[in-house]
Amino acid sequence: MEESYKTVKQAASAEMTEKRSRFIGYCRPVKTEEEALAFIESVRARHREASHNVYAYILRENNIMRYSDDGEPGGTAGLPTLEVLRKEGLTDVAVVVTRYFGGILLGAGGLVRAYGKAARLGVDAAVRVEKLLCRIYSVKTDYSMYGRLQYAVIEGNYILRDTVFTDGVELKVCVRLSGCGAFEKMIVEESSGRTCAEAVGEEYIEVEL
Repeated sequence: MEESYKTVKQAASAEMTEKRSRFIGYCRPVKTEEEALAFIESVRARHREASHNVYAYILRENNIMRYSDDGEPGGTAGLPTLEVLRKEGLTDVAVVVTRYFGGILLGAGGLVRAYGKAARLGVDAAVRVEKLLCRIYSVKTDYSMYGRLQYAVIEGNYILRDTVFTDGVELKVCVRLSGCGAFEKMIVEESSGRTCAEAVGEEYIEVEL
């Protein structure tokens, strides 16, 4: 698995008008091609009277990258929509740009600019996030050492996910893979060898960009 990747936080949309044509950019995070296609179909169903429902999506699953001009001249709609995702380095994202034709032709260059702008507005509305692959550690200690270890974790900019209090204290800490060695060493040093960090799993943690 990649140590990190960029995607969007939630479904969102934004609207603009270009020479009387109404453009609506929809964006949402998706994990699979089935999710992407279901999202695209849901937008189409909502806008059955629209002139075009152009889409693009990029998935980590099988490195899939697809787009459709949906009847617009080739290369003027789906590709600029896809380019927004590529330039931003986003993945596991689907975008649909709906167009209601306003009666004025935009020309090839105008279409490229309009679809690209509408796609970007939709992506910006969704908020970009980075998913960081972290190792989850369990650090078990007694109450006399708890404050010192908690302070070290926070000062080291590690993510303290949970603290469990029983007859002792257990800290659940998320650490980026590149920092695991330093974290394990820090726990041993700060506890004077009385405890260590035990890896209990890995998962992606979300950070807003």
